[in-house]
Amino acid sequence: MRWKWATVRVPRWHETCGREENESGGMTDRLHITVGGEGPPLVLIHGWAMHGGVFATLIDRLRDRRTLYCVDLPGHGLSRDDATPLAFDAVCDAIQSQVPTAPWLGWSLGGMFALHAAVRDPERVPALIAMCSSPCFVRGPDWRYGVSAEIFRDFAQGLSDDYRATLDRFVALEAFGSDHAKEEMRELRAELFARGEPAARVLVDGLRILETPDQRPLLSELRVPSLWIAGRRDRLVDPRAMREAVEAIERHGRAQATFAQIEHAGHAPFLTHADDVVEHASAFLDETAQAA
Repeated sequence: MRWKWATVRVPRWHETCGREENESGGMTDRLHITVGGEGPPLVLIHGWAMHGGVFATLIDRLRDRRTLYCVDLPGHGLSRDDATPLAFDAVCDAIQSQVPTAPWLGWSLGGMFALHAAVRDPERVPALIAMCSSPCFVRGPDWRYGVSAEIFRDFAQGLSDDYRATLDRFVALEAFGSDHAKEEMRELRAELFARGEPAARVLVDGLRILETPDQRPLLSELRVPSLWIAGRRDRLVDPRAMREAVEAIERHGRAQATFAQIEHAGHAPFLTHADDVVEHASAFLDETAQAA
């Protein structure tokens, strides 16, 4: 399979979204995607309850070498009023309608959308980077490397009992284990409501996605190169789950897969170890572009 990644020059950051006129002359909301940088395109997809602004440290390091399409998922950030269902096909359709052919980098929940898109439409998503993301977040009889399903159910219940405290507990879980836990927690808390409160309905939908789907069968169908970046101290996504994903892809022999572990990182390595993330991601993207 061959593809072309266009070099795009975008002198200033701008949005591809907002309110637009529909056929009847009224206004409708679209998915918010911030675009900027220079070079081959790369799509960035955030995790549960966050927004694209959480990638600021990553953007600063990549904007001189990549044109970045930074997504706010439906109901999150500046896409809060977007009515797109938080479901795999609907979200991937909405993103693909606004971005060029490009690799997708997904963090945590965002990695599940990126994996789905790469399997479903490899011509449009010719490479995948999954960062601290698992094909199956919940452990089961045949999967040791997930968390208890009760964790996500407790968070869902907590959203109705104490919305802000529940989100704060989730941020603490994301930061737990990192060598820089306090710094990571401070930055995640600062970003949490920086673009407004996420819609409660999509938070529940997002927890359901984290708890229910098992994407492991997709690994045998993946036909594009992938990089799986783990934080060794991540307490939400066990690095061994990501290593298992890579081994499953390699067993089927349809695509190249690479595992990279950042030794002192937790669930959000792009905050505390951005240079390491950029080093791994850039080497992978350069290599896959050359191979194409």
